[in-house]
Amino acid sequence: MEEDSAIPKVYFHVDLDAFFASVEQLDHPEYRGKPLIVGGIPGDRRAVVSTASYEARKFGVHSAMPIVKAAQLCPHGIFVRGNYQRYQEKSLEVMEIFQNYSPEVIQMSIDEAFLDLTGTSGIFGSAEETAKRLKKEVLEKTGLTVSVGIASTMYVAKIASGLKKPDGLTIVQDGKEEEFMMSLPLEKLWGCGTKTQERLKAAGLKTIKEIHGKSENLLISIFGKGTGSFLYNAVRGNRDMIFGGEAKNHSISSERTFDFDLTDRTSIDTALMELCMNVLYRMHKEHVRSKTVALKIRYEDFTTVSVQQTSEFPVSNADDLYERCKTLFAKKWTAGRGIRLLGIACQNVEDKSVPVQRSLFASADEKKAKVEEAIFAMEDKHPELKIRKARLYSKGAK
Repeated sequence: MEEDSAIPKVYFHVDLDAFFASVEQLDHPEYRGKPLIVGGIPGDRRAVVSTASYEARKFGVHSAMPIVKAAQLCPHGIFVRGNYQRYQEKSLEVMEIFQNYSPEVIQMSIDEAFLDLTGTSGIFGSAEETAKRLKKEVLEKTGLTVSVGIASTMYVAKIASGLKKPDGLTIVQDGKEEEFMMSLPLEKLWGCGTKTQERLKAAGLKTIKEIHGKSENLLISIFGKGTGSFLYNAVRGNRDMIFGGEAKNHSISSERTFDFDLTDRTSIDTALMELCMNVLYRMHKEHVRSKTVALKIRYEDFTTVSVQQTSEFPVSNADDLYERCKTLFAKKWTAGRGIRLLGIACQNVEDKSVPVQRSLFASADEKKAKVEEAIFAMEDKHPELKIRKARLYSKGAK
């Protein structure tokens, strides 16, 4: 059936609040209300912060920050290496709830998703009623809180979800997107990093309203094609920006936009492994495999590059996927440029029951894959298990 273009789009962006830290506080009541930093412990020389609780953020701690720096800012904080498989399990619980509200759920990362609720008011009621019901269901079934942004564009919904954290709800009415954008401080212009903000201020553009008053050609002449066009459209609500559309059908993907640009290889490799674990967990769950791995990098100036490679043999385990992603990354990475977003996808997935040619060296890879599947299965039944991937949390990981 052809979609009625007169029906305004309704997008929910749902964001799990301080997700890793919230899961730890759920499992360890003694951590609640205290500054908690997930990603490593002081002394883990190369560890970085994955997530900080809101109590820790008051001290200036943020994701991608070296643990040593976090310990200096928050010396009395609680530091844990975390349990990524536990976070995957809780993420899956939440994503399954989302499926009850929309046939189109675009999972962007382990802790956020877009839901297209266009035309569902006759089923669920108003967008506000639906959001409140969803938030209540997530809390009751998982013990976690989510923040929801609602708008007619994905971009505005994404910004709205972050305005009243934790446990927030912000609704931007259709037709009010530009008014909403111009009410925000420049720091809330999502996708506009610190360096771009500095360039804007140097050009005399200190507010979103001032950017809105400039032509696209002028912005391009100052900032270049990528950044100039992005700024012009962003302050108008970015109506044409669609997230995750390329990965809805025959791929399993995960991507993450970082609060702070990644520049050092340790932070980048940690982020890549987290994405790999997210994708592998979902592939194990869906009992599928893939020979094609794709990688996307978005730099601080909004330039986006992508690369993919199809191998003779399917991805067998997390280490295999991680090594393939590092190889692809090395082909496209420009050292010294800040990275705003990383994404990976296993494309053209097929059921594992389909016969496939075996590698001469398959036995070791298959053994790793079976171990991973066993771990995922055990943790589904016993969430209290604390089994994690060494690369993410081990001291001095390379």
